[in-house]
Amino acid sequence: MKLVGTGIYLRYLEEKDAEAIRGLYLRNRDFFQKYSPKRQEEYYTLERRLRAIQSSIEGRKEDKEYAFGIFLKETDELIGDIDITGISRDVLQSGYIGYSLDQRHNGRGYTTEAVILLVHYGFNQLKLHRLMAGVMPANIGSQRVLEKAGFQKEGIARKNVKINGTWEDHIQFSILEEDI
Repeated sequence: MKLVGTGIYLRYLEEKDAEAIRGLYLRNRDFFQKYSPKRQEEYYTLERRLRAIQSSIEGRKEDKEYAFGIFLKETDELIGDIDITGISRDVLQSGYIGYSLDQRHNGRGYTTEAVILLVHYGFNQLKLHRLMAGVMPANIGSQRVLEKAGFQKEGIARKNVKINGTWEDHIQFSILEEDI
């Protein structure tokens, strides 16, 4: 599966991407850590990245999650990752979007483009009704990405996620199928 945009494309993460994902996470360790749960050293090993990709492949087969790499069109370089997780079917038809982008490529619109591509995939291919995302109030860049992609703020989830050992509030965003 390949979703093509203007400057980037998304494709399912495969086992062959484990080293590239590991490199992405290592290069951006401090940058990503500001908005992430505490990570043990094992998280950054090749074996752990390979297991995570294998788990996402199984999750896709079970219609529970869809994990993509974000690649530059010009060079095929992996510059980020994006996924839909926590998929609920039946009466909800919803999921959560999460993403990260190499700090070297921030400010170029790639994350917004990736989110828009994934939203269309979620609604058109997966037939979801609602996509959600949570963002820490201090993460202004991520809030802008979601707003540019058509997400709306819904409110604050108080002390929602444990980030760096502290329970942090998250602004809840959503987009509905009818919004695009």
